[in-house]
Amino acid sequence: MFDSFGKMLIFMGAILILIGVLFSVGSKIGLGRLPGDIVYQKGNFTFYFPIMTSLLLSLFLTLIFWLFRR
Repeated sequence: MFDSFGKMLIFMGAILILIGVLFSVGSKIGLGRLPGDIVYQKGNFTFYFPIMTSLLLSLFLTLIFWLFRR
């Protein structure tokens, strides 16, 4: 029981590390400021909704999980 739980924690940690690397590298390659992302600024208020970035990340993750399932 604890063996599978330990493997799951290691897997979740690896996923979190990959997400952190994606965020740090992604901003340098333009991820997060794509055409189609909604940015509204007025005074000291900023609303940011990354529609296109979310769609690309969803497509990428879907392809990865599809490949692992095969």
